[in-house]
Amino acid sequence: MDNHLCRRFGHLRSIYPDELNASPYSTFDNNRGIKSYCHNVDSGNSKECKTEPDKINAACLWLVEQIIINKIDNLSNEKFKMIIIYIMIWLSHMLELKNVTEFKNINAFYTKYTKNNIHYTNCKENNDDCSSSLKNKTGYNNFKEFIEANECLMNIGIKDMSNFYAPFKSLCNIYTEFNANKPDCEKYLKIAKEFVAKYNELNNVSDIGEDSPYYQVLFTLSTDYDNYKNYCTSKGVDCNDFPSLPMIKTKKNSVKSSERTSVQDSGQTLVQISEATSPRISYKYSLFGFRKRFQKQHLRKKLKK
Repeated sequence: MDNHLCRRFGHLRSIYPDELNASPYSTFDNNRGIKSYCHNVDSGNSKECKTEPDKINAACLWLVEQIIINKIDNLSNEKFKMIIIYIMIWLSHMLELKNVTEFKNINAFYTKYTKNNIHYTNCKENNDDCSSSLKNKTGYNNFKEFIEANECLMNIGIKDMSNFYAPFKSLCNIYTEFNANKPDCEKYLKIAKEFVAKYNELNNVSDIGEDSPYYQVLFTLSTDYDNYKNYCTSKGVDCNDFPSLPMIKTKKNSVKSSERTSVQDSGQTLVQISEATSPRISYKYSLFGFRKRFQKQHLRKKLKK
């Protein structure tokens, strides 16, 4: 994440607001850059986005142009993936905001709007082919290749992905508000706390797996938050008061945390903890005890004889 990326999203909000009842600075139809990605009308040269999904798709293509294609020389595979994830978050938020219910996940939207769209199957920079540059920077010839290679991200539900928009927007606000020449640390800290609070709400989901798309999105946000703190420090701005993010709570971590709590709180033995947490282990120890009793009884009988 960087200032340029966040300012492009900010400019888009001024044209196509991300909140209900918000007044746009300029109308969608008056922005030639975004409107150029709308469909041709009646096979003519004029463009028009008739539906909200049409507008959202055109805006996504504009973001790809502004953030990826125009900055292709500064691109990397990791940054490419991060940008696509943030565009997916915005897309999901707008579908929820506009009450578009026909798409249950991003893959459904992709199938209808993206899969065969020439702007996704080709890479054009000012009408010049940029496929080789994209390939050198990311390993992909076009955007369709990347999307299909990261299929797991496509299966996350629209509602679930839209939940990431609030922390994403807060994180972007920190980047755009930053001024190394006139730092306002109190203001930055306030926004950082807002981001961390929203992030923690999403991190409290109990069934996150390390291979899940949910984990990947959380990881992307946490990485860019840490990058921001490092950027502040590099500019001589003190960010020591910024709250740290906790480790992402995966299923595996939850089990370990539960075991540690049991040990600390109860002071019980390892066998007792095992019995409480695993029926198989409990069964194993029961058999072990039974065998010991049987051996003692057998020994007493032999001594009596």
